[in-house]
Amino acid sequence: MAAALELSNLTKHFGGLVAVDGVSFTVPARGRVAVIGPNGAGKTTLFNLISGELPVSSGTIRLLGQDITAMPAHRRVSLGLRRTYQVTNLFPALTIEQNLLLALYGVRPAKLRFWWPVRRSGALIERARSALERVGLGGQGGTPVRELSHGEQRQLELALALAYEPSVLLLDEPAAGLSSAERVIIARIIRELPAELSLVLIEHDMDLALSLVDYVLCLHNGRVIGQGTPDEIRRSAAIQEVYLGAPAA
Repeated sequence: MAAALELSNLTKHFGGLVAVDGVSFTVPARGRVAVIGPNGAGKTTLFNLISGELPVSSGTIRLLGQDITAMPAHRRVSLGLRRTYQVTNLFPALTIEQNLLLALYGVRPAKLRFWWPVRRSGALIERARSALERVGLGGQGGTPVRELSHGEQRQLELALALAYEPSVLLLDEPAAGLSSAERVIIARIIRELPAELSLVLIEHDMDLALSLVDYVLCLHNGRVIGQGTPDEIRRSAAIQEVYLGAPAA
């Protein structure tokens, strides 16, 4: 079985600044990987390269065995890559279900049929409702998004990504700005994602990140400074120094 995602010597320059510096790693099929590191480490830039929102300066990206390095973002989506963002980007005046249906229509040829009644798309409606059940928002499809808490908006953003039935999912700080109780909900949703889904997670909460994955990559100043299992990362003096700002005792 081909690896879900392979990065080889991936590099991104912004003028004289090297934001991502020769990063290589592999996400196996069904693998769950966390990318950790302090602010400015290059984590979100790395996601933007993988998703096609930024062009790479050098290196290669392979998705499910296919070279996607020069592929536009929408083609990567059609191959099964999805992502979420640090900041939620929803339509607050529309309902939860309407947000999902718009997202689902956006990747179909029918998106150009502006006057096609939604009620004729029973399969899409069922897919949207199934995604809401998966993230704990079942039965709330008619609720306007503006009435949701921040945590519930994060749950909806996950539903938007899951409704496409992705093969590889990139989660960019899904617990950012959440209360302790909301973090518990998001963590449970992530743990219960389908086993066949390969996952790459950025998360500043190191304890949360290490509890959700089976492999960890640590970036600092755009470079990989350590990688291994969660237990190996916890024992790493170099990684503790990056996070604590002083040599580990």
